[in-house]
Amino acid sequence: MTHTSRPTISLIIPAYNEEDYLPACLDAVMSNVAGKAKEIIVVDNNSTDRTKEIVARYPGVIYVFEAEKGITRARQCGYRTATGDILAYVDADTRPPAGWVDQIFDHFSKQTNLACLSGPYSFYDLTGIRNKVSNGWFIAAQPIYKMTGYMMVGGNFAIRRDVLDKMGGFDSTIEFYGEDVDIGKRAKIHGKVLFSPHFVMPTSARRMKQQGFARTAGIYLANYFSIMLRGKPSHTDYLDVR
Repeated sequence: MTHTSRPTISLIIPAYNEEDYLPACLDAVMSNVAGKAKEIIVVDNNSTDRTKEIVARYPGVIYVFEAEKGITRARQCGYRTATGDILAYVDADTRPPAGWVDQIFDHFSKQTNLACLSGPYSFYDLTGIRNKVSNGWFIAAQPIYKMTGYMMVGGNFAIRRDVLDKMGGFDSTIEFYGEDVDIGKRAKIHGKVLFSPHFVMPTSARRMKQQGFARTAGIYLANYFSIMLRGKPSHTDYLDVR
């Protein structure tokens, strides 16, 4: 990819037993991303539900299967499959909004040193004070971002393929927590990691609802510092929330 060319984008959606959320995600993708992205890939991470059947209802969406369960392995499978200059990753419970993919084009076309782009979540299934408190995490984390130079959200990021090549792909030894921090930390070696407050992704707050808001925030914070300081997560187990 050169600074004079418009980059191509591959959208990758890892999915494990996401039949309840995947249709709304793909509806949003077809409305707001299809036609702008080079390809749309769903990585079925050894699901036992109707994930494959749901993907088949969306013409042009590429279905691939990754037998070894784990988000980093699903991301790696998408990386191996995709052919775009920029690999954009969202989760199966997200709903990519209008203008989201245009921000990827804009940032990577204008910033030749940009390695990775990410941004905050908004929660479509929270209201009132809970939504404000949950979104407040991203504001509170800004000083950490300024100190380290990287902050990532795993269900809302785009990364240059050549950067991933230099990184050796994703670290499949990380099961869940800290995988996004690891991506940001290693990507920063090869360029700028931008966390843009305008690059917002609507998603579900189901994990916070099941684990508790304070506990979830504490786990993520602990793993951020653990990856930053030790290069490995503090938590190796995690709760499947479907």
